[in-house]
Amino acid sequence: MTRVRPAGTDVDVLVVGAGPTGLLAACELLRRSVRVRVIDHAPQPSTATKALSLWPRALDILDDVGIGTRIRQLSNRIDAFSYFSERRPLASFGFREDLASRIVPQHVTERLLTERLHELGGTIERGVRLRWLEGPDYSGRIDTSPTVTAVLQAPDRGLEAVPVPFLIGADGAGSTVRGQLGIGFLGSTYEMAFALVDARIDGALPSNEIRYYQSGTGTLVVVPCPDGVYRFLSVAPRDEREVGVPMMQAVLDERGPRGVRIAEPVWQAVFRVHARHATSYQLGRVFLMGDAAHVHSPAGGQGMNNGLQDAHNLGWKLASVIHGTSPSSLLETYGRERSEATRRIVRDTDLQTRAWGVRGTARVAARDAAFRLADRTGVVSRGYTPVMAGRRLAYVPERETQHPSGRAACRVRHCLPGGVPVGSVFPGPLPRAGGGSGGPGATTAWTLAVVPPRDPAWMTELGHVAARSPLLRVVRLDAGSARVTGCGRPGYYLIRPDGHIAAHGHARDLNRLETEVRHVLTPAGRPPDTASGATGTGTGTGTDGTVEEGR
Repeated sequence: MTRVRPAGTDVDVLVVGAGPTGLLAACELLRRSVRVRVIDHAPQPSTATKALSLWPRALDILDDVGIGTRIRQLSNRIDAFSYFSERRPLASFGFREDLASRIVPQHVTERLLTERLHELGGTIERGVRLRWLEGPDYSGRIDTSPTVTAVLQAPDRGLEAVPVPFLIGADGAGSTVRGQLGIGFLGSTYEMAFALVDARIDGALPSNEIRYYQSGTGTLVVVPCPDGVYRFLSVAPRDEREVGVPMMQAVLDERGPRGVRIAEPVWQAVFRVHARHATSYQLGRVFLMGDAAHVHSPAGGQGMNNGLQDAHNLGWKLASVIHGTSPSSLLETYGRERSEATRRIVRDTDLQTRAWGVRGTARVAARDAAFRLADRTGVVSRGYTPVMAGRRLAYVPERETQHPSGRAACRVRHCLPGGVPVGSVFPGPLPRAGGGSGGPGATTAWTLAVVPPRDPAWMTELGHVAARSPLLRVVRLDAGSARVTGCGRPGYYLIRPDGHIAAHGHARDLNRLETEVRHVLTPAGRPPDTASGATGTGTGTGTDGTVEEGR
C-alpha cells in the first residue's frame, strides 16, 4: 500500500490546471485576498498557439485583472469577417471598434496571466498531478463537510494528501477532476476532422480580417495572427492520410486566394471537434470550468472566452463566501449561470460549423443566398456581432424581487434588441467608479447605482438599506446616464462585483432592494444587520448612507 503523506490546510482554494481559465481563476482569488495553490501536470508552460480570439467581454475581464493593455499591444484587431464562395466575394460583416475581437496566441495570454499571478504572490507547481479525490460530498451540499482532500503526486516526492476548503478543476477536456466526481460529459463529436497550420507566408493577405473561403468541397478559414503569421484551418479531406503543410497548401491552392504560399510553418495540428458539456459544473466544494466543463467548435473563436467568463463568474463568489460576506448558497448560482451561457454558445457555434461542411449544389446555393441576404440587411452586424462580442450575455433572474414591481415599461424595453435586462453587464464605467468590478486590489464589493427622486427622504431610506453591508457602495447617477439601460426613471441598479446587474427597481421598490441585499450579502446564520466582510476596504457607502458621485 502506498503511504499518503498528509499536509496542512494552508490554502483556501486548490486550482488544478494552469491554462488561461485556471490562471485567471487564481488571479481573481488572489487579488481578493484568498489563499490559492495552483498545480499543473505539465513540466513546462505550453508554447502552442492554440486558441487565438479574445472578444470584448473577455477583454473587459482581462482589463479588470490588469493585463488588458498588454494584450492589446501584442495582438491584432479584427475589423471584419469576409466570406467567399468559389473564390468570389460573397459577404463581409464589419465590426465596430467596441465589438472587434483581438487575435493573440494562447501561450501569450497564458504568459501574461502567469506574470500577473506572480505579481499577486502566486506560483505554479508544475509536474504535479492530481491522482484522486477523497471525501467529495456526492449529495452536492457545501455545508456538510469543511474540506475535500486532493491526493497529489510530484516527481520529487511521494503522494501528498491536501485537505482544501474548495477545489477548482480547470484541467482540460480530459479532466481528472470531472472523472473523479463521475460527472457526465454529454454531447457529440463531428464526423469531420479539422486540420490547421500556423505559418508565415509568401504573398499578401490582410492583417485585420478573418476570411472564409467556401466551396463545394469544404471551407478554408484564414486568420491573421501577430508577427506576420497566418492560421489556415480547414476540414481535413476525407481521402487524405497525411495531414500537414503539403495538404494545407493543396487546400489553399484549390479554395483560397491565389498567389499565397505557406513559407514557414510555426505550428500544426489535426483534431476532431466535440460539442460537449458537463452534466454539472459543481459537486459540493468542487467546481469545473473551462474545457473541463465544456468543449465546442472553434467557429467564432468562443472557447477561451467562455472559460475566462467561467473564472470571472466563480472567483468573486468564492471570495465572498470564504470571507464570510455572502451565504454559501451564492455558489449554487455558478453552475446555473454558466451552463446556460455555454448552451447558447454551443448552439451558435454548431450552426457555424455545420455551414462550413455544407456540400451539394442546392445546399451551397441556399447557404450563399443566406449570406448575401445577411450582408444586404445588416442583420449580422446589428444582431449577431454583439452576441459574439459577449455584449448580449445575461444571466436569467431567479426571483421576482430582482425586477421592478408592477407593469414597468422598462421590463418590456429590456427584452428588445439592444436592451439591458437584469442579469446583463451594466454598460459603461459607472460601476467601476463606485468600486465594483475592476482594478488591482478588487474586493467583493457590490455597487448600488441610483437615480434619486426629488424627495430627499428617499436617499435617507436607501442609506438605511445600504448600511446592511459595508461592502455595498452607492454611486449616484443622473437620469441621462441611466437611460443607457433603457430606463431613466428614479430608482436603482444593484450591480455584482463582476459588473452584472443583480436587480433593478424604481423609487417605490426599496422593499425589493432590501430583500435582494439580504439574500446576497447576508451570510447564512448571521443576522442581516451584523453582516460584515473580512476584506471590505476603500471608499464608498458607509453606515451613514453617504454616496459617491458617478460621472
